[in-house]
Amino acid sequence: MRRYVILLIPCLLLLFGSPDLTHGQSYGPGVSTKKTGQATMTFLQVSLSPRASSLGNAYSAVGTGAEAIFYNPAAVTEFDGNIQAFVTNTRFIADINHIAGALAFQLGRAGTMGLSFQSVDYGEIIHTSILTQGSFQTNPQGYVEHGTLDNVGAYAVGATYARQITQKFSIGGNVRYVGQNLGTAEPTDTTSLEFGKNKFVYDMGVKFNTGFKSFQFGMSMRNFATAVQFQEISNQLPLTFALGGSVDLMDFVDESMENQSLLLTVEFTHPNNYAERTMAGVEYTFMQMFSIRAGYRNNSDVTDFHAGFGVSPEIAGKEISIDYSYSQSIEYFDAITRISFSAGL
Repeated sequence: MRRYVILLIPCLLLLFGSPDLTHGQSYGPGVSTKKTGQATMTFLQVSLSPRASSLGNAYSAVGTGAEAIFYNPAAVTEFDGNIQAFVTNTRFIADINHIAGALAFQLGRAGTMGLSFQSVDYGEIIHTSILTQGSFQTNPQGYVEHGTLDNVGAYAVGATYARQITQKFSIGGNVRYVGQNLGTAEPTDTTSLEFGKNKFVYDMGVKFNTGFKSFQFGMSMRNFATAVQFQEISNQLPLTFALGGSVDLMDFVDESMENQSLLLTVEFTHPNNYAERTMAGVEYTFMQMFSIRAGYRNNSDVTDFHAGFGVSPEIAGKEISIDYSYSQSIEYFDAITRISFSAGL
């Protein structure tokens, strides 16, 4: 038990002991700022898994296998078979579309490897430029359109390594190469400005099974990287610390009910571009095949209530999973839907 505590200490220090990194910058005695809403490449914060989203994104202690790459890489070790594949599509707000996928490979005692990708389509964006003040008489709109931008989008590709140190404790990390292109500006001179950046991003996580009933918890640090500078403005990536726990409530009712489970999961996140959030979700599963889910995330300006379902039949001796989620958007946006497919190979 002592060695588990020793391994967890640096993770707890990262989670709670770096105010300058997570709260903003200090500019002298008594002067500081919390950089709310000032991160860039925030597509990295979009939840990609329907199961995770329908549980309110309280997933650091729940996710397993290939999809865990996007939440807590330590849990990539937890799947049956030698290879697992995961693909997903997210219909996000404002006609933004996310496509992502991951592969996980068991390497025996050497651990588990993973590969992942994410592609973001921002939809149709019209290129415009502001007119000079003297041109307002001929064009009262104050701007002119130049057609559709064809170089706007984002992507991420990554590699993962995780290892189960003991039957109760695992650790893992991601290295991702991410990029975002926000188009081209054409100033008054002949020089065009390309608003595109690429960056290496790092994630790490741990997962621990306490041995008490089915209670387990996970911690993760996602999107750690140096700042990105567009022209004269420098912003951090959306660094996020997460701490979550989960338990099957059926353990406290009747442990003989092996064909049913009622999972409760809770997670606290600490992003550097928003106030702290609490997420919670429940999942009822029957016969290890049919699941219904619901979740809630507080302090969110896009979505709050989440729901979804999943089916996990076994075909030709291989278990597959199909999941769907619906996230209710707040006020101005359409609902967000996600669908995914995973299978052992």
